[in-house]
Amino acid sequence: MTQNELEQTLVLIKPDALKNSLTGYVLSQLAEFHTHLHFAAAKIVCVSQMLAEEHYAEHKDKLFFPALITYIMGYSHYPEDAWKRRVVAFVYQGPDAIKLIRAIAGPTNPHVAREEQPGCIRALGTVVPIKDDAGNVISERLDNLIHASANESDAEREIKLWFKPNDIPPMMHIYPTDVSEQPYYFKDNQLLMTHEPDSVCLIAPGDVVWQSDLEALRVISQGQASPCTLKAVAAKYLINDKRECCY
Repeated sequence: MTQNELEQTLVLIKPDALKNSLTGYVLSQLAEFHTHLHFAAAKIVCVSQMLAEEHYAEHKDKLFFPALITYIMGYSHYPEDAWKRRVVAFVYQGPDAIKLIRAIAGPTNPHVAREEQPGCIRALGTVVPIKDDAGNVISERLDNLIHASANESDAEREIKLWFKPNDIPPMMHIYPTDVSEQPYYFKDNQLLMTHEPDSVCLIAPGDVVWQSDLEALRVISQGQASPCTLKAVAAKYLINDKRECCY
């Protein structure tokens, strides 16, 4: 296979799509019959606050950030039914995967999508005004049904945030992996090298992990600056962990 044929992208079917029973529609639009792309991974995720904040880290200082977090965590569409708060995450692989899926998804803003690309997935979404305590509109939340990686750099960051190497068949790995020689634990947003009560074992000796994650943990354990945050590494290992879920 050429490098282009190995291109991967992250797709998230968001809570609003799930609530409106659009999962089947979205999957049909992204099917191999239309796109010639293949599934590389899939999982149902209860999105923790840690995972949500890392996924949308670039928007951290924007007015709509809190609403974006409650949206992707499922609180906006399932305020009462906690068990329904979930996202379906996929990795698609194939030639021009990123460009193809972005085209099928359509413009980020659903109103723009309806004007410029009627019939695209996001044309079925909506825009929700965000108001302050006085009732003034201060921003907006885009309920646009799916997420699709914007470029190769984003795709790598996002896939490594949502998926561990063993979530993806080995023959479909496109990012380097490594084998950990020591354990790494996580507690109170801190990295530990030995087990403590209530700590979570992120990685055990012999585990196959993303090489970039292991490099980050090594420098963090030495008190040095890392190219990514500890939470960005830890989030994937805590997916659907009862201690981190949004129940």
